[in-house]
Amino acid sequence: MKNLYINNRFFFTLIAVGILYVFAFFFPFLMVFAHLLLLLTFLATMVDYLFLFMQKDAILAQRILPEKLSNGDENPVKIDVKNNYRFKTVVKVIDEIPFQFQKRDFFIIKQLDPGKNILFQYILEPKERGEYSFGALNIYASSPLGFIAKRFTFQKDAMLPAYPSFIHLRKYELMALQNEFLLGGIKKIRKLGHTMEFEQIKEYVPGDDIRTINWKATSKTNRLMVNQFQDEKSQRIYMLIDKGRTMKMPFNGLSLLDYSINAAMALSHIILKKGDRAGMMTFSKKTENKVAADNKSGQLRKISESLYNIKTDFFESDFNRLYQDVKYSVNQRSLILLFTNFETLDGLNRQLKYLRGIAKNHLLVVVFFKNAELHTLLDKNPENMQEIYDEIIAEKFEFEKKLIIQELRKYGIYSVYTLPENLNIEVINKYLEIKARGIL
Repeated sequence: MKNLYINNRFFFTLIAVGILYVFAFFFPFLMVFAHLLLLLTFLATMVDYLFLFMQKDAILAQRILPEKLSNGDENPVKIDVKNNYRFKTVVKVIDEIPFQFQKRDFFIIKQLDPGKNILFQYILEPKERGEYSFGALNIYASSPLGFIAKRFTFQKDAMLPAYPSFIHLRKYELMALQNEFLLGGIKKIRKLGHTMEFEQIKEYVPGDDIRTINWKATSKTNRLMVNQFQDEKSQRIYMLIDKGRTMKMPFNGLSLLDYSINAAMALSHIILKKGDRAGMMTFSKKTENKVAADNKSGQLRKISESLYNIKTDFFESDFNRLYQDVKYSVNQRSLILLFTNFETLDGLNRQLKYLRGIAKNHLLVVVFFKNAELHTLLDKNPENMQEIYDEIIAEKFEFEKKLIIQELRKYGIYSVYTLPENLNIEVINKYLEIKARGIL
C-alpha cells in the first residue's frame, strides 16, 4: 500500500457526491442517485486498484545520464519508460534532480500505449562545478479510470561531476585548423603575415604572397616558385587564472571564475589542435593546480581535472607570489594569458610592477571583464535626473577601463577587454591573432 497514491479525480468525484447529497436534502429523489454515484466511485476505485497492482514490473524506466555535466551549458538527461500494461497508461515522471538546481516542482506527464515505450529528455544547466547527486526516478502510473496511481521507483542514487564547459569545444575545431576566426560571425581576424617556419617550395598560384617568391628556385625551374610557411608549433601557452575575491562577481548565474575556467578549456582545446603546448595554473594567496605546458595526448583531460573543483577563496590575490612562481617555473619564453579583473586604474597600478616583470620574459595578455550592467546603463536613454546620474557614473567606470588598457599597452602588455559571455571567442581570437602576427 505504500506505493498507492490517490489522484485528484477521486477527490473531485467525492466532492461531486457530497454536493449531490446536499441537494438530496432539499430534493429527496436525488438521494438514490447520490448513493449510486458513491457506490460506483468505490467500485471504480477497486477495479482501478486491481488493474494497477495485479501485474508486476508493469512499468520499466531508466534514466540515461551523460558521463559528466558541462558547466554553464545545456546538458540533456534522457528517460526511457516502457508500459507493460495491456491498457493505455498516463505516467507522471518525477525525477529527484540535484538540489543545486532548486527545482521543487519538476515533473513530466506522458501517455503510453500498451506494450510501447517512449524516450524523452529534459535539460539541466549547471551554474557551478562540483558533484551533483540525483535521487530516485519516480514513475506514477494511472489507468484510464484515473482514480489512483501506482508508484514505481528506479535508480535511487546517482552522482555526476560537473566539469568546466566542454560541450561546445568541437565547434572550435574547424577554426583551429584555419588561420582565421570569425568573431560571432561579424569580425574577421586577418592573417597579417607568415611565421618563419619553412614548410616547402611550391609553384606560384594566384593569391600567393608575392613577397615569398623564391627567385633561385624560379630561375632553376623556369616557373614562378614561392616559399610556403606554416605556423610555428610547440609554442608554450600558459593560462593563469585568478581565483581571488574579484573573480566571484556573478553574471547570468556564472561567476567570473567560471567564465574564465570555461574559456581556458576552450582555448586549451584550440592550442592543442594547433600543435602548441597548453599549460595552466591558478593563483590567489599562492599558486596552485599547476599543469606544465605540453601537447601530449591526455593533456586536455589533465587540465580539465585540475580545473574541476576550483573555488574562489575571497582573498586578495598575491601578484608578487605569482611573479616569483612564473619566474622560476616557466623558464622559456611563453605566451601567458592572465585571467583576472581590474575595476580601477589604482587597482592595476598596485600590481603593475609584477605584470611588467612577467612581461619582460614572456608575451603577456591580461584578460579582464566589462561590467554587463554598466553597459546596460550606457545603452539606455536617461529619462530623469537619477538615470542621468547613473549614466555619468557608468561612463566614469568605463573610462577607467580604457585607461587600464592604455596603461598596459604603454608597457607592451596586450589586453582582452570583453563581456563575460563573449570571453571564449575573444581569447581564441587573440591567440590566433598573435600566432598570425608571429610575435611570440
